[in-house]
Amino acid sequence: MCGIVGIVGKKDVNLALYDALTMLQHRGQDAAGIMTCDDGKLAQQKGLGLVRDVFRSRHMQRLTGNMGIGHVRYPTAGSSSPALAQPFYVNSPYGIALAHNGNLTNTEQLCNELFLADLRHINTDSDSEVLLNVLAHELQALGKLKPEPEDIFYAVSQLYKRVRGGFSVVAMIANHGVLAFRDPNGIRPLVFGERESKKGKEYIIASESVALDVMGFSLTRDVGAGEAIFISVDGQIHTHQCVKNSNLSPCIFEHVYFARPDSIMDGVSVYKARLRQGEKLADKILRQRPENDIDVVIPIPDSSRVAGQAMAYKLGVKFREGLVKNRYIGRTFIMPGQHQRKKSVRQKLNPIDLEFRGKNVLLVDDSIVRGTTCKQIIQMARDAGAAKVYFASAAPAVKHPNVYGIDMPSAKELIAHNKSDEEIAEEIGADWLIYQDIDDLIAASAEGNPEIKQFELAVFNGVYITSDVDKKYLKKLDKARNDAAQMARADTDQGVGSIVGLHNAS
Repeated sequence: MCGIVGIVGKKDVNLALYDALTMLQHRGQDAAGIMTCDDGKLAQQKGLGLVRDVFRSRHMQRLTGNMGIGHVRYPTAGSSSPALAQPFYVNSPYGIALAHNGNLTNTEQLCNELFLADLRHINTDSDSEVLLNVLAHELQALGKLKPEPEDIFYAVSQLYKRVRGGFSVVAMIANHGVLAFRDPNGIRPLVFGERESKKGKEYIIASESVALDVMGFSLTRDVGAGEAIFISVDGQIHTHQCVKNSNLSPCIFEHVYFARPDSIMDGVSVYKARLRQGEKLADKILRQRPENDIDVVIPIPDSSRVAGQAMAYKLGVKFREGLVKNRYIGRTFIMPGQHQRKKSVRQKLNPIDLEFRGKNVLLVDDSIVRGTTCKQIIQMARDAGAAKVYFASAAPAVKHPNVYGIDMPSAKELIAHNKSDEEIAEEIGADWLIYQDIDDLIAASAEGNPEIKQFELAVFNGVYITSDVDKKYLKKLDKARNDAAQMARADTDQGVGSIVGLHNAS
């Protein structure tokens, strides 16, 4: 999960790209980057850290041009180094830069194809670099000095035949324009919008609608599953459905956790979806324990706050902010090593004793992944004097890894893997644990847009909507994502990129 943005304007877009990335910072805190194009000359600045740390005024002065793309990175394989910061760039053909949100599921196959058949070299372990080179090869195969929009769409159509997984992409073709496209299942989000300037219309494409709001762009619509959009350097917009049999299946975990509540995705208000999650979970509590003794609902900030408010209202109990968050600590479930995650939870949250002492507390979180966070928070609540600690998850039990751009850990490290709710409650130390039902979660999102016929739910039900995810793939993924592998990788990330090198031609 990363954040991407592309803008074609009537003047320098550097500051607009910077502002958009700050609005998408929640989607990735590992690295950030911007690349712009000015009369055919490309300029870039990227590096590790938050947006505010990567860019300085001197960088903005050279990031000139009326079109550009930007990226905030979240490491989907536990690896972090300057070489993996995006956008990526290849000089042939035309000069192409690319920023990518998601994960390809056939990266290894593509790497071999690129080397053996396309004669292209991949220098990092990033599937985004692979995706860029596939796009570059298909554009080069056109054999045209000045490709027209229909030529570019043809190249993207050819890319779709080769690439599998979940992905949203913005790419910039020097002297030509900005290209964006979304995977055939629409797993990862992508929207576009426009605004009027004194010199004409300006366009933006971004991961979330919240990036549009801050700069006065109006949301036009979502980029469709399997659709490509090309905005020429002079501001002409072209769209094309490149995949005939597309099947919109957006990732429901965006509504649960990743997206900002003020975003709208595929016509669904994230805020409203989370309200409905809370209401439905409250209904389940009332069904199972109509005579419950809950005194107060306390959310674990921040993404469970909206659901927690709806729960408290429907249960008829108090809602209190009993946990204060240190906003300078990153998200804990993506950190390599259990010891580091435990340390981070204690640094991130601090309880207000007055809201816990002597009370039966219902803690609400958006989901439970490893269980590291909730176990420590439950102990915090007990240390603060809570009489009983109940725990509610606004999402169903996470039992399977994600393969489409979220660095969910090895299946064996998921606390709900092969455990009953009672066993999980005992392990995290809760007096009672209640999960959202999967049908209720689906209904909470589907109510916002009845035209969405299905969602990507693999972390909950183990059903992967692309045809290439099998036991062999998951076993290999498990080996790459377990804590030992991530710690070993973190130890080798000393400011240089992981090197893939040439593939064995045999």
